Amino acid sequence: MSKIGYIRVSTEHRETARQQEIMCDYQVDRIFSEKLSGANADRPQLNAMLDYVREGDTLYVESINRLGHSTKDLLNITDTLSDKGVTLVSHKENIDTDTPTGKFMLTVFAALSQLEREQIKQRQREGIEIAKAQGKYTGRKPIPTDWTKFGQLYGEWRAKNITGRDFMRRMDMSANTFYRRVREYEIRNGITAPSSA
Repeated sequence: MSKIGYIRVSTEHRETARQQEIMCDYQVDRIFSEKLSGANADRPQLNAMLDYVREGDTLYVESINRLGHSTKDLLNITDTLSDKGVTLVSHKENIDTDTPTGKFMLTVFAALSQLEREQIKQRQREGIEIAKAQGKYTGRKPIPTDWTKFGQLYGEWRAKNITGRDFMRRMDMSANTFYRRVREYEIRNGITAPSSA
């Protein structure tokens, strides 16, 4: 019987220190940790943890929303744990699925958590609509581009001296922004080469 911890934060920029501390308090034997959105149900460390746990194990999480964002995903995960004979303990909500009350509370909290997220999204949409109507919302400001540096790297990229990944890293751009800027650069300079290499 092992104590397993699962830690998740939504982005690379978020810290896991608080969740790590909670896992230390529970004296877990092994931790599975990742930095991915909970909206994505296909997470490598989540899948590895679900493969790893065995009957009699206890899985510890800081909060149930670390496992999943939607009630459906969360209940699918907890069903898998239950089928394998694994107990789930959620620190924040004080849920222990080893008890009938814990199982019931998990379902209630999952539904409430999803409702809260949907309400936040709705309020954000309403706020944006109001700001647009008042002329205060213009969307995100474009990130300025150093076109001189871009042009030099573009030449290296086209000559296959650097990879697209190197190009993006050196310009500190996401893939979407990078390919938009490539198209802009080619249009500005009358280049008809395809935008992928």
